[in-house]
Amino acid sequence: PVSQIIGDTPSMIALKKQITKISNSTSTVLITGESGTGKDLVARAIHSEGNRKEQPFISINCGAIPDTLLESELFGYVKGAFTGANKTGKMGLFELANNGTLFLDEVGELPKEMQVKLLRALQEQEIIRVGGVAPIKINTRIIAATNRNLEEMVQQKLFREDLYYRLTVFPIYIPPLRTRPKDITPLAESFLKKLNRKYNFKKYFSNVSI
Repeated sequence: PVSQIIGDTPSMIALKKQITKISNSTSTVLITGESGTGKDLVARAIHSEGNRKEQPFISINCGAIPDTLLESELFGYVKGAFTGANKTGKMGLFELANNGTLFLDEVGELPKEMQVKLLRALQEQEIIRVGGVAPIKINTRIIAATNRNLEEMVQQKLFREDLYYRLTVFPIYIPPLRTRPKDITPLAESFLKKLNRKYNFKKYFSNVSI
């Protein structure tokens, strides 16, 4: 939930308001920010604050799956689609997240061919399994995230412009911690509290300043 996002600086208050505002919408969200800023946490907060919170939240790192497997991971496959395929076929992540949320982390790593297929899924609200011909209707909300500059990638012809605009219906930017130093103390205290609870410690920060 949004309550797990630590920070009371103006930029973080604005971020929390954005999460609350967009949580019940079906609009596609693109979360941007540097590595380590908590894009996954924001995506989960959007899901858990909305009316899909009882439905699945499925996450995939688009840069961690080989290109040859990515299509079957996202869209599934029918039986006998390729050598080694499950004899009964397999549901993809779009189907597993039906009525819920699919979080596409590192969406900027998608190869061009997959960008086309993702665009079609978003436009038509349906997918076709690998090796199949029958379209399958889906009601899956897409939240995407990247630490890359997709606008520059569009200009360099590395990312489809139509997919970029389809993903950025509601853009959210997470500011890096160095721009909000007042959030360091509450973050440190939160991490310490979790560690104390996990390891049964009683550690605390001293008030000594250097």
